[in-house]
Amino acid sequence: MFDALLRRLTAPNPGRLPAADTHLSLATLLVRVARADGLYAHAEVDRIDRVLGLQFGIDPFAAARLRRDAEGMEAVAPDTVRFTRALKEAVALEDRAGMMQALWSVALADGVRDDGEDQVLRLVSNLLGLSDQDSAMARRRAEARP
Repeated sequence: MFDALLRRLTAPNPGRLPAADTHLSLATLLVRVARADGLYAHAEVDRIDRVLGLQFGIDPFAAARLRRDAEGMEAVAPDTVRFTRALKEAVALEDRAGMMQALWSVALADGVRDDGEDQVLRLVSNLLGLSDQDSAMARRRAEARP
């Protein structure tokens, strides 16, 4: 399962991803952000499951299964740049702000702002074609709706 997605992501021009690959790519980024501070807290795991359920309209069991798949993918995934570029191609600009809010929501789930998480989020925001201001607004929305 991971091999096909990894091949698409590492292709010179990955193009549009199928919906399932987009879901796994976003879930993998959520896991990567949660792990960026070296601590993969239970609160972050719970938040990832909730975000995936809301983002993709799936039940809690499907969200947990997608997160577990993403944990495996994140462990073998190429750099964050490839995932993010593929997501940028697959997701409309107006929906990318919602993705950024989801990423911030996971980063803030453990109650601690970490430099490692901030760094990954700055990179992802830029690669998604969002400004620093867009990212800050997404963070404020995530803080307001935990």
